[in-house]
Amino acid sequence: MNNYELALVVNAKIEDDAREAVVNSVKDLITRFNGTITNVDDWGKKRLAYEIKKMHEGYYYFIQFDADSTVPSELDSRIRIMENVLRFLCVRQDA
Repeated sequence: MNNYELALVVNAKIEDDAREAVVNSVKDLITRFNGTITNVDDWGKKRLAYEIKKMHEGYYYFIQFDADSTVPSELDSRIRIMENVLRFLCVRQDA
C-alpha cells in the first residue's frame, strides 16, 4: 500500500449539498478501489490563481488515503469527467 494525497478544487457556484455530494462521490471512488481514507482537509473557498471555466473561486479539499498503485489512474479516469471538479491532482507521499 502506498500513501497518496488527492487535491480537489470544486466549483464554488454550486449549492453546499451538491458540493458535499461531489466530495462524497470521490471518497466513495477511493473506497470502491480498496483504498483507505486517512484524512480529509477542507480548506474552504479560496481565490484561484487564474480563471478556470470563467470562475475566480473554488473550494479546496485535500484527501489523504492509502491504496494500491493502480488506484490513482482509476481515480484520474473517473474524476476527469466530473462536471463540478475544476482541477485535481493525485500525488504519492513519501513515507
